[in-house]
Amino acid sequence: MTAQATHPALQFNIKAKCSTTKARCADLVLPHSVVETPVFMPVGTQGTMKGITFKQLEELGCQICLANTYHLGHRPGPELLEEVGGLHNFMKWPRSLLTDSGGFQMVSLLSLAEITEVGVKFQSPHDGSSLMLTPEKSIELQNTIGSDIMMQLDDVVHVLTTGPRVEEAMYRSIRWLDRCISAHKNPTTQNLYAIIQGALDLDLRTKCIDEMVKRDLPGYAIGGLSGGEEKDAFCKVVSHCTDLLPDGRPRYCMGVGYAVDLVVCVALGVDQFDCVYPTRTARFGTALVKSGTMSLKQRVYENDLRPIDEDCPCSTCKNYTRSYLHQIVTKETVACHLVTIHNIAYQLTLMKTLRESIMEDRFPGFVRNFFADMYPDGKYPAWCIEALQSVNLDLTQQPQ
Repeated sequence: MTAQATHPALQFNIKAKCSTTKARCADLVLPHSVVETPVFMPVGTQGTMKGITFKQLEELGCQICLANTYHLGHRPGPELLEEVGGLHNFMKWPRSLLTDSGGFQMVSLLSLAEITEVGVKFQSPHDGSSLMLTPEKSIELQNTIGSDIMMQLDDVVHVLTTGPRVEEAMYRSIRWLDRCISAHKNPTTQNLYAIIQGALDLDLRTKCIDEMVKRDLPGYAIGGLSGGEEKDAFCKVVSHCTDLLPDGRPRYCMGVGYAVDLVVCVALGVDQFDCVYPTRTARFGTALVKSGTMSLKQRVYENDLRPIDEDCPCSTCKNYTRSYLHQIVTKETVACHLVTIHNIAYQLTLMKTLRESIMEDRFPGFVRNFFADMYPDGKYPAWCIEALQSVNLDLTQQPQ
């Protein structure tokens, strides 16, 4: 398939589409690397990935990761980033970067934030100082950071919010998007994504998409989800948005990282994902495996001399046993390092094999096999069955 979207700093070349579902794969060409989608993007909030070096992340095959504008704006600050020539140089990461605008902190740090039409005034959780984050300031910081993909500053409300505040936030996000576009100084080297808001209200999501698509931006994100809503409602919003967003633009579902969620959302037409889950759960001694999770703290692994996953190619599985990891998880910092390597390898391998199944038009079979491994008792979550049925994939058929 030929290129579907071309902007000065982005090309989105769709390579294949599933003949059954809305899944597709593409090459997302960015200034620092070609990103093969569907892609999971690990999160390095402060310009660092907890438990792993960026050299190791590169060796695992990671093509893009995240950093957070709000936190980087506090430390190290824009002056130092300007001096070193951007975050890529500062963190020694040669591949692509995506930066969050800081908008999510309206939810996660709500007690420290005051939201007005001007922007968001935060009290720093680090030192108590104040920061006014406006759309213009967010873009200024992201231009200084030098990320390949920048996110607009949006007005984020908790997904379960109802009433006039949801509509207010959606329309404010559109107004703030226009201010972000006007403030963007590097359109030939950095891409600005819009963020679709509207909570669980499909009519508001439609209105938001209608307006934001008129701006003809390089990519679009589905924001404001993964905040405790029911999974069936989550899937309906995701599928509704992918139905309406341009076919030739990358679609990014923010804050999604559980393996089951990734597979279902790919079937619903999503291209990009991010989440702290694989690194955060590693710090608690939990490894990701095809049957779900493995808590290495459990005594059942005390004398287990097998690797976490005998089929995993990561250095942890090649060199260390479950028994060894059991002795050190949550006690020694090296355990966090070793389990993090495995968990990121798991996520990246999942997306790679998933992409291959789309390229070879055998994605439905891949999904059935994935669910058979994840739920060997056959008791699949109802929301998964319903979401996949909505794109013509029947989980009740036997895996191939």
